[in-house]
Amino acid sequence: MTKYKLSAIALALMTSAPALAASQADSNGFVEDSSLDLFLRNAYMNRDYKHGAQDKVEWGQGAVLTFNSGFTQGAVGFGVDAFGMYGLRLDSGNGRAGAGGIDFFMIDNNGDVERDMAHAGAAVKARFSKTVLAYGDQRPVLPVLSHDDSRLLPEAYTGTMITSNEIDGLTVHAGRFHAQHRKSDAGRDSGGLNSIEVLGGSYQFNDNIHAALYASDVEDVLKRQYANLNYIRPLNGGDTLTLGFSGYRTKQDKEWDGAGDRNNLWSLSANYATGSHDFTLAYQRSSGDTGYNYGFYQNQGAVGDGGTTIWVANSFWSDFNAKDERSWQVGYGLDFAEYGIPGLSYNVAYIRGTDIDDGTGRGDGTEREFFNQLKYVVQNGAAKDLSVRLRSSNLRVSNNASNYNSDGNEVRIFVDFPMNIF
Repeated sequence: MTKYKLSAIALALMTSAPALAASQADSNGFVEDSSLDLFLRNAYMNRDYKHGAQDKVEWGQGAVLTFNSGFTQGAVGFGVDAFGMYGLRLDSGNGRAGAGGIDFFMIDNNGDVERDMAHAGAAVKARFSKTVLAYGDQRPVLPVLSHDDSRLLPEAYTGTMITSNEIDGLTVHAGRFHAQHRKSDAGRDSGGLNSIEVLGGSYQFNDNIHAALYASDVEDVLKRQYANLNYIRPLNGGDTLTLGFSGYRTKQDKEWDGAGDRNNLWSLSANYATGSHDFTLAYQRSSGDTGYNYGFYQNQGAVGDGGTTIWVANSFWSDFNAKDERSWQVGYGLDFAEYGIPGLSYNVAYIRGTDIDDGTGRGDGTEREFFNQLKYVVQNGAAKDLSVRLRSSNLRVSNNASNYNSDGNEVRIFVDFPMNIF
């Protein structure tokens, strides 16, 4: 796991609700603390599958408008958050749409790819002291319920969430959600979610140590717990060493899989950053009766707990999460700012997985992935913060693991432009 990904996990845990940490006593008013943001994304994904499988390509233009109000003044403040999103298909015809791992646009009952998609949602919120209660359409970012924003448009969930920051350094979440809006369809519960309950929190002990514990109960599907510990050690000359542990324990319901299978998935990672360079080593282990199942949609037989609910080291195109799989990663990152090109970065990683049991009894399988990403963020001017991200992965899977994963080459080109209107 390269440095940018280590930072993303730690940052998500520490700032899952950054706008909510302020006290109600500091409220300036519903309008005064309001913001309106527009996010534009042009996204292209191409998966070139091997062994005669149909290649999959989708390309679209998306726009997400997000309004976050402030809170009314008083002992208890009230506010509203709302969003609207629209996606326009630019290309994905000739049978190239429909890959579950891409999922930009739905295929209708006639087998045609939807031309566009629009969805809107809102949530009401109340704040007392440093605790916020929100009900409605939300986009949670928790290790046991993490909405997918890695494609054209984001997922959303409908339900109730309490976020509390009453103790300095401690963030606590508790919530229940009863509907899932899939990222490729307009319906409020297009994912067919029964319900999911989440509880947990994260604590910043000091500038160097951060920990988190979370649990979820996906109705009639599974129960899951998550633990995380990060340690950052400053070294001489501004260098840093970051050590991280992340792990899940999952118990699937018999009503869902017929057996009540269990899985343990965990990873250890070490990242050394010096100047413009960083180096990563990571180890990941999956054990139990089955692999680690997560994401997608319950009306398609999956879990429905968010398409990015896998906060471990070796999750790239492949998640390296098969039954009994062991995987190693070596990664490197380069920030070009010291070479006169601020905003330009490059990351590369090689991950190899072994001991895969794909359920066919053909022995231990293997897989390997070679990952590259080049990213540039505009530093100033009218296009400030616009980013261009070029990403590729080459994934190879042994024949005796083909029931778990497939060979292929993937290319992603994302152009993102966040804009603050007020």
